[in-house]
Amino acid sequence: MPQVKGLKKRIVAGQATRDNASEHDFFIQWHLTERCNLRCNHCYQEETIKKEMTFPEVNEVIEEVSGVLYDWAETYGIKFSPSFNITGGEPFLRKDIFEILDALRRKGFDVYLLTNGTLIHKKEAEQLSDLGIKGVQVSIEGPEAIHDTIRGKGSFALSARGIKNLLHSHVRVTLNVTLSNLNEGYIGELITFAKDIGAQRLGFSRLVPCGRGALLLNQMIDKFRVKQIYDSLLSLDVKGLEIVTGDPIASQMNIKNSSDTGCTAYGGCAAGIAGLTLLPDGTITPCRRLNIPIGNIREDSLREIWATSDVLNVLRDKNSYKGRCGTCRRWAHCRGCRAIAYAYSQSKGQNDFLTEDPQCFIK
Repeated sequence: MPQVKGLKKRIVAGQATRDNASEHDFFIQWHLTERCNLRCNHCYQEETIKKEMTFPEVNEVIEEVSGVLYDWAETYGIKFSPSFNITGGEPFLRKDIFEILDALRRKGFDVYLLTNGTLIHKKEAEQLSDLGIKGVQVSIEGPEAIHDTIRGKGSFALSARGIKNLLHSHVRVTLNVTLSNLNEGYIGELITFAKDIGAQRLGFSRLVPCGRGALLLNQMIDKFRVKQIYDSLLSLDVKGLEIVTGDPIASQMNIKNSSDTGCTAYGGCAAGIAGLTLLPDGTITPCRRLNIPIGNIREDSLREIWATSDVLNVLRDKNSYKGRCGTCRRWAHCRGCRAIAYAYSQSKGQNDFLTEDPQCFIK
């Protein structure tokens, strides 16, 4: 496992971090399918459908990831907290989804599921509970009218039903909101919904204008409004509800991490630092929304890609960054969202994933 320039030993990943410097988060976000039963306006996926890995191939990947982490732990004396974020498309469109989740659990991985929630009936919720899934993230974009405008008519009611089924089966639920001009005025109603339905966490991320979402470029929130939103969210203390964000620029806010209530901000773009993304056909990218292929798990060694990929290595090197991100004193805690920076640069006729985050509010 190569040394990462400019970063403290603690690795930060997404919406979870650990204070024990000897324990490192390492996650794989695995898109098992690109098939979906919804057609969301802001979806970052492309229109093409990739050939999915078979169950035996999935098992081979699980074995490889497990072996790599074991070798790293033995060689470097590092204790890992490995996890898989399983998603799609819509992961419940894979008929073997529960076999895959069980295979991951048997190898000792923490397993989280990202879904639109519409296909989670009581039976599915009970199966997830029996498998010991660590948590399920369900996408909610606003009150019913707003959510259905973004994700499709009737989808809010189906997602709400799925959330209730999960909670009834004692599965921890995070509701996740993709912030844009389409829904930023409904945050208060989202908090009320999350609290009333009984979700444990409510998370926020920003719109990435790529894939189908590229058509919503003009719906990106102004950077000063982004700061106002995070100022407000990070000051909240909602009993029984943890408000979270994995947004790198939220690390610029001067707050203390909370424990059971309030909002917790964790900094640092995880691309190339704390994990990788696998696509349905085995393609490896630094992040699903940073659509830059760096190999294929069917053909390439995961450990070699992690150590030698030119893309990953420049993501780890502050000297490679441009604009304000390249000179920022908090680079090690943030680095901006590389996916947003890349997508925004493409909208300007460029292809630069190392440019500054266009919504960063630091002067």
